[in-house]
Amino acid sequence: MDGIAKKALLFDFYGELLTENQKEVYGEHIQNDLSVSEIAQLRGISRQGVHDMIRRCEKILVDYEERLHLVEHFLTVKKMVGVIHRYAEEISDCGDREEISGRIEDIKRISSEILEQY
Repeated sequence: MDGIAKKALLFDFYGELLTENQKEVYGEHIQNDLSVSEIAQLRGISRQGVHDMIRRCEKILVDYEERLHLVEHFLTVKKMVGVIHRYAEEISDCGDREEISGRIEDIKRISSEILEQY
């Protein structure tokens, strides 16, 4: 996953744990793709102040992820659901009963792994 997408996911998961000011500034940078200069001009603060706040927010969000692993868990489950979806499509396209049976067992195994995590 590229850096911007990872930052956006971290913000989606943990952004509410930032202060209101941090949330607004970091959101303008990540969600609205505003530059440090644009944010500084909009808020009437220095570019250095915006830059420092963005770096501080990134550190805070990464720290939450290192402790809680919610984004990592989300991406793992998303990948597993993608596999289940692919298997379901293969089953609907397949006429071989043995292959269908094998895919159904795979779906049961993967879905059980997901369910065990909750």
